[in-house]
Amino acid sequence: MSADPLAPPALWPGVDGQPLSCREKLKVLAENHAEAAQALRDAFEDAVLMGVDEAAMRRVLTELVAALPSPKRPS
Repeated sequence: MSADPLAPPALWPGVDGQPLSCREKLKVLAENHAEAAQALRDAFEDAVLMGVDEAAMRRVLTELVAALPSPKRPS
């Protein structure tokens, strides 16, 4: 795990357990991670500043991620 908890992971494990090595994939993953982190940070800060309980908002965001459907499985 990196020193900055909001930084992308140092390694992105593939389905075979081996880290991805394709530079283009790693670039896209890093960009997606940065965009997602910023969107989550913004949503979290807005909610807390509007009076939502921090712990409750963390649960809402965690449940949101857990509920994302897999693009590999039919919904």
